[in-house]
Amino acid sequence: MDNNRNLLDGMYLFYTVVEQQGLSAAARVLGHTPSHVSKELARLEERLGSRLLNRTTRQISLTEPGRVYFESARRIIEDSRIVQERLQAQGDRPYGELRMSVPVVFAHGCFNDWLPEFLELYPEITLNIDVSERRADMVSEGIDLLVRIGELPPSDFIARELFKTEGVTVASNSYLDERGAPQHPHELKNHDLIDFALQGSTQHWYYRELDQEQISVPVVPRIRCNDAQTEKALAMTGHGIARLPELACRKELDSGTLVPLLTDYSAPPLSVRVIFASRANLPAKTRSMIDFLVEKSG
Repeated sequence: MDNNRNLLDGMYLFYTVVEQQGLSAAARVLGHTPSHVSKELARLEERLGSRLLNRTTRQISLTEPGRVYFESARRIIEDSRIVQERLQAQGDRPYGELRMSVPVVFAHGCFNDWLPEFLELYPEITLNIDVSERRADMVSEGIDLLVRIGELPPSDFIARELFKTEGVTVASNSYLDERGAPQHPHELKNHDLIDFALQGSTQHWYYRELDQEQISVPVVPRIRCNDAQTEKALAMTGHGIARLPELACRKELDSGTLVPLLTDYSAPPLSVRVIFASRANLPAKTRSMIDFLVEKSG
C-alpha cells in the first residue's frame, strides 16, 4: 500500500528517456541535468525491483521488464493526454449538472420566471435545484452555488450582490379591521406577529425613522417559522402581522390582498446574493449561471 503513493513517480521520465533514446537528450527535454535523470531512473528501478534499461556510454536498450513497463507507461501517458485535451476543449463550454440551492422567496419571486430562458440558452446544462430555506453546506453537499437573502457567507466564500429587496411590514384587511393598524414600531408588541426564524431564537425587527436613529423592536411572535411563503399565507388569512421581503409579496401588495404598515419607518433593505466557492478555475456552467443571474437582476 505504501508504494501506491509513488506509483507514477519516474514514469514520465523513463518514458522520455526511451522516446529520446538517451539520458542526455531526455535531460534537455525535461529541463534537468543528465545526472538527475540517471538518479531518478535508478530510483525507479529500485522501487520496481527490476532493471529497465541496458545502458552504455553510447546507447540504451530496453530489458524485457523495461519493455513491459514502457508499453504500459505509453498507454497511461497517451490516455492522460487525451483526457487533458478533452477537458481543455470543454473548459469554455457550459455543460454538465449544475447543483444550486435557492430560497423559496427567490424561486417564486423571480427565479421561476427566469429559468426557461436559461434552459434555452444553455441546452447542455442540467439543473439540480434545492428550493428551501435551510442552511445548505456547499462543500459537503457538492453544491456549485447558493442564492441567499440577507445572509452573509463564510469568509472563505465569494458573494456577489444581485439586488436589494425592501423589508415590508404587512397584514390583511381582515386583521386590521379587527385589531387596528400600529402607528409606531413599538406598538407591534400589542399585536400577533408572524416571524421568520431559522433556529427559533428571539428576533428583533429594525426600523428607521427619517433622519433618526435605528429603532429596535423585540419580537415575541405568536407564530415563528422558516418559510416566507407560510408567513405570507398566514398573514393573508388574518392571523397576524408579518415582515416580508418585498420580493415575496409584490403581487399581494399590488392587488391589495396585503396592506403595507409603518410606511413612515423604513426597514433595512435585504441583499440578495449569489454565493460560490472561488473565482479560480470556475466551471463554465457555474460562471454561466452567475452571469445570467447578474444580467437578469440588473
